[in-house]
Amino acid sequence: MTVSWRVGVVGAGNISEFHLAALAAVPGVEVVGVADLARDRAEARAAQAGVPAFNNMAEMVAAGANVMHICTPPSSHAALAIEAMRLGCHVLVEKPLAEDEGDCAKVAAAAAQYGRVATVNHSLLFDPQLARALARVRAGEFGEIVSVDILRGSEYPPYEGGPLPPHYRDAGYPFRDLGVHCFYLLEAFLGPIKKCEGEWLSLGGDPNLAYDEWRAMVQCERGLGQFQLSWNTKPLQSQLIIHGTKGILRVDLFAMFHGARRSTPLPKAAERIVNAFAESMGPMIDVPQGVWNYARKVVRPYQGLREFVADFYARLSAGQPPAVTVADATRVVAHCEAIARAAEADYAKTLAAVPRAAKVDVAVTGASGALGSAIVQRLLGDGHSVRAFVRRLPRKVVPGLVYEIGNLGDPVAVDRAIAGADVVVHCGAAMKGGWPEHLGGTVVGTQNVIAACKQHGVRQLVHISSMSVVDWAGSENRTVDETAALEPNPGKRGAYTRAKLEAEQAVSAAALGGLPCVILRPGQIFGQRIPLVNGAVARRAFGKWLVLGDGTLELPLIYIDDVVEAVALAMAKGLCAGEILQLVDPAGLTQAEVLAAVDGQSGGGNRKGVLHVPRGLLFAIGRFSEWPLGMIGRESPVSKYRLKSALSRMHYESRRAQQLLGWQPVVGVAEGMRRVAAVQQAGVNHG
Repeated sequence: MTVSWRVGVVGAGNISEFHLAALAAVPGVEVVGVADLARDRAEARAAQAGVPAFNNMAEMVAAGANVMHICTPPSSHAALAIEAMRLGCHVLVEKPLAEDEGDCAKVAAAAAQYGRVATVNHSLLFDPQLARALARVRAGEFGEIVSVDILRGSEYPPYEGGPLPPHYRDAGYPFRDLGVHCFYLLEAFLGPIKKCEGEWLSLGGDPNLAYDEWRAMVQCERGLGQFQLSWNTKPLQSQLIIHGTKGILRVDLFAMFHGARRSTPLPKAAERIVNAFAESMGPMIDVPQGVWNYARKVVRPYQGLREFVADFYARLSAGQPPAVTVADATRVVAHCEAIARAAEADYAKTLAAVPRAAKVDVAVTGASGALGSAIVQRLLGDGHSVRAFVRRLPRKVVPGLVYEIGNLGDPVAVDRAIAGADVVVHCGAAMKGGWPEHLGGTVVGTQNVIAACKQHGVRQLVHISSMSVVDWAGSENRTVDETAALEPNPGKRGAYTRAKLEAEQAVSAAALGGLPCVILRPGQIFGQRIPLVNGAVARRAFGKWLVLGDGTLELPLIYIDDVVEAVALAMAKGLCAGEILQLVDPAGLTQAEVLAAVDGQSGGGNRKGVLHVPRGLLFAIGRFSEWPLGMIGRESPVSKYRLKSALSRMHYESRRAQQLLGWQPVVGVAEGMRRVAAVQQAGVNHG
């Protein structure tokens, strides 16, 4: 087959993988290679595609490229597209065309000057479900379309630390990222956009985003549209509801089905019944067909992109204009940028109002968490100046507290948070997610804290570790204190244990290198925002307490105020030789004793009852679970090793904390449980 188009792919990020897959399926197209500013990333993507890696577009043109796919971050799209056309190439630019309407005009001018074709990847126009919906609408099946609603939920890939990705760095990026699709879809159904208004809000669905709820109201030539982008709603969704004068069409892009309601001459009551039945038939037919097509690889991930790329080269070969012109893309950019930039200006204004200080007594990481916020309150009460390092802006600024906003995985943000601090209390860490989240939030975060402490010469680092770093499975029937062995198989215990262990070991290594620090290992913290009854104590099931084992397992409990007291003492004593101090209340209560106290304090008289799951049965279940998950290379969350660790019979002591700090619980477990019960009762009475 004659090769007409030789393609260079610029940018080796995630989307380039799907461009390369799409190109591989187009007859008459050959991929020359991949270029990226990061040579190692270019080589990795090129090797995956079986093509050479290059340093830049000029090298790919020298190798024969006459088309460029621009897959870099949006801020570079226009400049690269113009340069590619200057080099004699047609261009297909990943959406959006640019982040400025003026840059779009420059791309249009370059296309005219150099006689090249430029298009932008508005791929959802070619998604099978949306292409089908557009065909039905154009055939008049639903009459005149008067409005369109788009609902889209999303989440970004886990951040593993390092340079902050654009979706976390730029407040308007999430809207640019997904809003582009919504704008061009609204135009496809309702005609050119005349005006639009946007709203944005932060609810914490993704704490690294400036705003995680977005809504736009759009007036088009033939009707009204609106769309909502959410990083809070679960499960994720991607739906369009197309309203016409003869019917309503619901398109679900994730589940791959259409559901239609039509106007009929039937009485309204009968029409509702008929439409309910008809609409339910759509998913019953479409979903199995979609799954079958997906299994046969008739439909693949990013199918719209595949179809768009194929259409682009078919039109290019036929000398026809592209399906999406620069003018089409420019309108979308103009409206998208108007909202994104307004949100960024709003965020900048909010940031400017956040209290800051060049020098503070103490910087606290993880300051918005339960333990971090309790430490902050204590430090403020003791008269210290405190800087809180948090991922998102607080809804209410704490009087007397200064802030720094950022992610622990970002070395630049961590450096800002620690600069000018005399002491650093590092209690920030990932508390959920898989290994990528724990790697970025705990391991890389701690490495960044260590580097910043060294850079700025802090007097003391107080590192909050965890007793999960101890070898629990190997400590059966032993007393666990600071001399206990560390976990030899952290990967088997889960991401949290693995990350906390790596973080503690990094601090210990830094201590040997001269970093002034102390490591505190709290036991099972409870109080304030942290519940007393968790999985280690019992779970709720069938209206009863479900306890793993016979209920005699001793728990390393400690009330939150007593952890805060230890932090204050460690600072006052100035411990800085890498000492490791375990923090556990000497009460040594068992699961059964905690449940009895909880029921007694609630006046329930053991009303819930208790169900025990024997250890032998649990270990058998754990062993059985390892087999199917092991077949796909995954660790079982209830593996025998993990269960053996969780159910290990141990006694806990805090000898070194007593010796070096003179620490004793000032509240204690009994009083802590009474306070928890009082708060819960007050909540019930208030409700």
